[in-house]
Amino acid sequence: ITQEQFILASQSLHLQRPGCDTVYPVGLYGWRKRCLYFFMLLLLVTMIVNLALTVWIIKVMNFSLDSLLVLRSEKNVTLNVRNDRGQLTGQLTVGPEDVEAQFQRLQVRSADGGRLLFAANEEEVTMTAEKFTVTGSEGAVFGHSVETPLIRARASEDLKLESLTRTLTMEAPRGVQVSADEGPLKVSGRKDLQLESTEGEILLDASTIQLGGLPLGVYAASPSPTSRDQDVYEVCVCPSGKMYLSPAESSSTCQSVSNICLWS
Repeated sequence: ITQEQFILASQSLHLQRPGCDTVYPVGLYGWRKRCLYFFMLLLLVTMIVNLALTVWIIKVMNFSLDSLLVLRSEKNVTLNVRNDRGQLTGQLTVGPEDVEAQFQRLQVRSADGGRLLFAANEEEVTMTAEKFTVTGSEGAVFGHSVETPLIRARASEDLKLESLTRTLTMEAPRGVQVSADEGPLKVSGRKDLQLESTEGEILLDASTIQLGGLPLGVYAASPSPTSRDQDVYEVCVCPSGKMYLSPAESSSTCQSVSNICLWS
């Protein structure tokens, strides 16, 4: 090969050889890099503020795994219960002066959750505890009737049923029993005390029966109407049922002092 041919061949090969690729820089530069650093710094600040607020809320609300949950409010605290359709089925409101509960049925059970102690709904209130104690000085006040199988006082304490302005009525289809096993039984009233039996009898069964405070009729034919030596009297009954005492003589003196019946 001549020198000219070699030069031409070398030039042709040089022309066919591909050129070098363009080199591009890798990474973020300029405003993109500054924006990325800014957003990372903003995210870090947000996380720190969120963590600080969470710790502050836990501290203020006294949230703890080892103590009771305390909810505080300057007004009311309301707990709402809703069903799967979002309808309100129950509500508990604790206010500064009262506690209000709105439920279809309210139940209070024992510590183990087995025995029902108190239940209330729109129709009735049920108490199944062994004792119902009222410690107020005025006792228990009922606006209407009370139905119970037993009313008993504590040991060494008196049981008192009192109606200050109205009547006191005890009724039962098979009878009412009032008894005092270890002490006296006293029934008193400011006005009339009436014992009535429509289909039976009234039985006073005791070794001693005393009717104290009966009016004393004075026998006009007695030589000493105001004599205090009179030890024996007879019991007289007016047509109205009023009873009084009359000095006992050999015969009845009720007719002689029957003027007491005129005022009955």
